Amino acid sequence: MRTLISTAFVSLDGVVEAPGGEPGYRNSGWTFKDVEFLPEAYEIKDREQREAAAILLGRVSYEAFSPVWPNMGEFADYNAMPKYVVSTTLAEDDLVSNWGETTILRSLDDVAALKETEGGPIVVHGSATLNRNLSDAGLIDRYHLLVFPLLLGAGKRLFSDSDKDTQKLKLVEYEAYANGIQKNVFDVVR
Repeated sequence: MRTLISTAFVSLDGVVEAPGGEPGYRNSGWTFKDVEFLPEAYEIKDREQREAAAILLGRVSYEAFSPVWPNMGEFADYNAMPKYVVSTTLAEDDLVSNWGETTILRSLDDVAALKETEGGPIVVHGSATLNRNLSDAGLIDRYHLLVFPLLLGAGKRLFSDSDKDTQKLKLVEYEAYANGIQKNVFDVVR
């Protein structure tokens, strides 16, 4: 069984919307404009590229990343990696041609089936709605969170507010950086 890792930039109050400057959110770009950049705080991002075997995205994140990431040197390791997009509306014709193999998954059942295949870890980037649905369905195995010392108020959240049983997490790695960012890596306890 493959490990499904949710990786996110998240504010202290749980917002994950538009950390890199995506349009449409009033606090867009909050990871760059509101917190001093320290390269050591982002070490986990390089590690994720080296260790991941595939990327899983929701449609909105795919549409935001696919025109940009294939041409960015800092994301070069992702170019050859298989990509999976969970969407009920995306068509094959909507996929970019310069970002390697991309497969559209139509349901969370398809994600569960993907997890049952052979291969290394699958990393979920962005994809707030997908992350909430994966979490609620019990499909996430690990969280890589860079928690920023910000309260953003409104915005898309990493976790849903659905009424569900307690999900225990085990902290397996953590570090705090001089700029206030905290790295928290949690395994989901089953």
